Amino acid sequence: MDGTILVADDDRTIRTVLTQALTRAGCKVHATSSLVTLMRWVDEGKGDLVISDVIMPDGNGLEQLPKIAALRPGLPVIVISAQNTIMTAIQAAEADAYDYLPKPFDLPDLMKRAARALETKRRAGPVRSPDINASEQAGDLPLVGRTGVMQALYRLVARVMNTQLPVLITGESGTGKSLIARAVHDFSDRRSLPFITVSATDLEGMDGPSTILSRARGGTILFDEVSDLSDSDQGRIVRMLDTLGDNAPRIMATSQSDLMARMEEGKFREDLFYRLGGVTVAVPSLRERVDDIPLLAEHFLARAERDGAPARRFGPAALDMVRAYSWPGNVRQLENAVRRLVFTAAEEEITRQEVEMVLGNQPAIEPLRSGGEGEKLSASVGKHLRRYFDLHGGVLPPPGLYNRILKEVEGPLIEIALDASGGNQAKCADLLGINRNTLRKKITDLDIRVTRRRKLM
Repeated sequence: MDGTILVADDDRTIRTVLTQALTRAGCKVHATSSLVTLMRWVDEGKGDLVISDVIMPDGNGLEQLPKIAALRPGLPVIVISAQNTIMTAIQAAEADAYDYLPKPFDLPDLMKRAARALETKRRAGPVRSPDINASEQAGDLPLVGRTGVMQALYRLVARVMNTQLPVLITGESGTGKSLIARAVHDFSDRRSLPFITVSATDLEGMDGPSTILSRARGGTILFDEVSDLSDSDQGRIVRMLDTLGDNAPRIMATSQSDLMARMEEGKFREDLFYRLGGVTVAVPSLRERVDDIPLLAEHFLARAERDGAPARRFGPAALDMVRAYSWPGNVRQLENAVRRLVFTAAEEEITRQEVEMVLGNQPAIEPLRSGGEGEKLSASVGKHLRRYFDLHGGVLPPPGLYNRILKEVEGPLIEIALDASGGNQAKCADLLGINRNTLRKKITDLDIRVTRRRKLM
């Protein structure tokens, strides 16, 4: 790498590590804990790249991006932030940041992004002046998470919010599909136009589709749980989409069913599937982002307190149990359970027994670790597989189950083993008891990203 990099972060450790790493890579580095100093350097013409935190002692790093763009068009800015919410990612995109990384970040990953940013600056022309007015309209969305799957989701939402492509949002019930759809609209260029959620009733009659279009007025139309619509309703949507002309609305749809599988089974129209699937946004279940559960639980406690509820906090054992629960109803079920705990807890600190009491009233589930630390792995896997079959309501799952299950088990196993061995494939292969070439092939086939990880808090 070659260039001068301006680093702004109030954490001395991060400033030191970044300065050392970037200097070793061949760059000159100016580091500060002050946004005022950063902006003075930018105004003086210093720097080929800015790496800035968001929350600083003397201001908000995102709010400086329009000023940086005005002073130095084309100067790339990489935003790093511990504010790991969808709004941070979207605000960074709205403010035209070159890139956004959540904390803790991977140092090698940041170095690669910095190298690309410097190369982009050498080749690119000026960038547009950003507009972050949408951030002022942001609601308190429970789309919170620092896990990799959620950060990937945030980046995808930020990329697609101003495209004209239809968006299909998939995920289990309670994961926040409708919230994602609303966020795409509220942060897009269409934010001042209507957001219309369409049900089967709205599609009835000769004038149903035309009434929907007139209500939308170029805004956004959301077909919620589109897989539940009848074949005739799906046909009405196809015909409506085929009549879109100038000032067409943005089309979005949500589904908790696998539309590809339903289409192959003849239960969903192929012509509608391809009209809706311009971009697919898959919202992960809580089981796929267990590390976010404590963060979400604390978020809901804080929101309840802001709404006038008593101040509450989880005791360590209580939080461990919340994290261990399977949460089949996902974020919605977690929020409801936390709200109950806010009002039923006897003291400020919520106890494990109080969590057990609330979870004991939840529908048809048991904790992932039901206090039986001695339970065999096969028994735990068996429970998950039984639950998977039960979710299909007596109908057999789509064909190809054996390979799908193996892939779902193999992927996390290899990723965790790689992480435990520091990304060293020889150690990982030895740990797993497989040939190194076999491991490499599985990494490629399963599209597993391999890095030597060094986490910065």
